Amino acid sequence: MFIDPALSRNQALRHRSISHGPRDPSRRLLRQVRALAGPDAVLLRHSENLWLSATFLGARHCLAFGFEGLQAIEQGEQFIAVLPDHEFAITGWLVADAAIVAVDHELSPFPRLRVEADLLLLEEG
Repeated sequence: MFIDPALSRNQALRHRSISHGPRDPSRRLLRQVRALAGPDAVLLRHSENLWLSATFLGARHCLAFGFEGLQAIEQGEQFIAVLPDHEFAITGWLVADAAIVAVDHELSPFPRLRVEADLLLLEEG
């Protein structure tokens, strides 16, 4: 049986982070997305997977936010509207794609909104 060592390295790379200490672009992205979601947004889930192509290095971020109550739902609806076109300010990095991938509204037992977003963060240059 033949096992390609390059395949094993690529698999290990897929689960690494692009963190760089205190100026970590992933942390800066997360702070900016949380600010954009609003003060009543609750981060339910965040995952980061290394993203590689022949010319780019970056990470795919998957986030889920919860919004409970009418005021929070208004913030969530605003977040849905502005995220795809938002210009993020992360020196040396570019958000190449920002998309809302799922939205779930519930009215009972109380009003709440769940929003899932995917963002692709790439190193510039």
